[in-house]
Amino acid sequence: MTQPPNQPPQGGFGAPQDQPPQGGGFGAPQTPPAQGGFGPPSTPPTPPAAPQGTPPPPAAPPQPPAGPQPGYGYPQQPGPYGAPAAPGAQNPYNAPAPPGAPGPYGYPQQPQQPGFGYPQQPPYPGAPAPGAGGGRKRTALIVGAAVAALAVIGGTVYAVTSGGDGKKKPVAQHSDDPKNASGSPSPSSSGGDDPENLNAGRKAGEAKVLWYQSAPQAPGSGAEAPGMWITDKVAVKAAYKQVFAYGVGDGKPAWSPISFPQKICAVTPQKSADDKVVVAYMSGVSDNAQCNQLQQIDLNTGQKGWSGTLDHHGAFDIQVEINLAISGKTLMASRSGAGTAYDVDSGRKLYNTGQDGGSCGPSGYAGGAGRLIQTESCAAFQPDEHDEIQELDPATGKVKWTQPVKKGWQVAKVYSLDPLVVYLTNQDKKAWNISTFTKDGKFRSEVKVNEKFAPRCGFLSQSLEGCQGVAADADTLYLPTDTTSSANEIVAISLATGKEKWRVKSPAAEPMSPMKIEGGKLIAYVQPSYDTGGQVVSIPLGGSTHTTTKLLQNPSGTAQIEDTFFSSDIDWADGRFFISTGQLTGNNQTKEKLMMAFGN
Repeated sequence: MTQPPNQPPQGGFGAPQDQPPQGGGFGAPQTPPAQGGFGPPSTPPTPPAAPQGTPPPPAAPPQPPAGPQPGYGYPQQPGPYGAPAAPGAQNPYNAPAPPGAPGPYGYPQQPQQPGFGYPQQPPYPGAPAPGAGGGRKRTALIVGAAVAALAVIGGTVYAVTSGGDGKKKPVAQHSDDPKNASGSPSPSSSGGDDPENLNAGRKAGEAKVLWYQSAPQAPGSGAEAPGMWITDKVAVKAAYKQVFAYGVGDGKPAWSPISFPQKICAVTPQKSADDKVVVAYMSGVSDNAQCNQLQQIDLNTGQKGWSGTLDHHGAFDIQVEINLAISGKTLMASRSGAGTAYDVDSGRKLYNTGQDGGSCGPSGYAGGAGRLIQTESCAAFQPDEHDEIQELDPATGKVKWTQPVKKGWQVAKVYSLDPLVVYLTNQDKKAWNISTFTKDGKFRSEVKVNEKFAPRCGFLSQSLEGCQGVAADADTLYLPTDTTSSANEIVAISLATGKEKWRVKSPAAEPMSPMKIEGGKLIAYVQPSYDTGGQVVSIPLGGSTHTTTKLLQNPSGTAQIEDTFFSSDIDWADGRFFISTGQLTGNNQTKEKLMMAFGN
């Protein structure tokens, strides 16, 4: 089989190759999904015998990309323009790709198919998969919560909350003290203490709840709780209009909560090397309010550093939604068509992007591992319209290399920065592609494993980064498969060839996904069931045997609480497992948890 060359052919990476892969390789045509999926033909032919699978469409299809939105329940199946579809209606954004449609490198793609378990890849460019932490059960728990109807006005998507069907939103416990009307967490836990007695009845071999904190009050429509940062001293969490910090071992407040006059609208997903982050909040509450107020915070001390207003570059510099990325000492604040770089320590402006008047404009950034990756949209609405991938020098903004993408394909997510792994979509063909690149930006390989993969990439987020459930080292990419009625698997994929190296099955009948690589092992999280807590396991990367070893078994008594964290952030640090919610329900009569920590 002819492999894609290291140097892409003329016409940009993704131009057709000499020969398509043979049956069973990545992009091999598959049969359409069975009736009842999104956009399938009525009666599919018998599927081929034991293909190696294909990456996924969403289990619950996401809405088209939108700006920051109030928290609400799990997304419904969208119709055109984000309006809820009638029962059984086909979703035009998730229709299966024509069998054999060419991918970015000329390989035929497989049609999108419906999946179950935790959410799947976006079916169209820039529409990330919703990041629900609770998998199949989360869908059932959240489906009754309020959903958003999206109105498209002038090409911009706005959120308008609806009342839902009246069913209760997910709750962790029974009613809270209604007298707690402050903007800080309910005093259900002062850290270390266990007033709810969550550790009662803990079974032999189960870890304990080290500490937990309840969520702050939020509007009835819900609120965002973006970001979670763990240092060797504190666990820090943003929620609605505040940032909270707790001791990693005892959960006691590490410093007084930092409050903002308006809701938090963006955070840096990663912290700097010296534990600094930047938070953005809205300029007001009017329809003209922008996400442009920046505040630097020292995670360990809670000290507020520099603050300022994001630069504005003309009438078309729309700052309703921005994304923040840190690379080294550089903070990049990006929005549609523009970016502004600041020194993360001082707030000094370094440079602007997208202001040269050329035919290309930045569409997203991903930062970390000493790298700053920029995606650009070029020649918009022109016959040669296409995307480009670039690496910038974080300190100067100078372009190190440029890699054009084949027409019709867009970079939707960056799965890894070092090595560089990107996820691309083709809206017209309803197809996807995962490609990897060398240090100097040359095409390296594309994933040829026919499987429905299911990393979690945030809830209606347009950020290029922030995907959970995916990990990579110098030679291998680790992705979780989708799950239906049985346990899923983690697949190790060679970055040299794009082919499968090995796979390991979840030790429980619940989804398992990678968290990080640590000490030559892959650390993974197994989600809880209704009556069994989640697990943290390790998988050896070397040798010929790859099996899971349990590092932590969360208690069964808190399994249902663990399973109610919506769009969760998770981390494993120093033998402790941390989980926090990404969305507040706004039900202030319940003891909704903001964050929990488990350990032995």
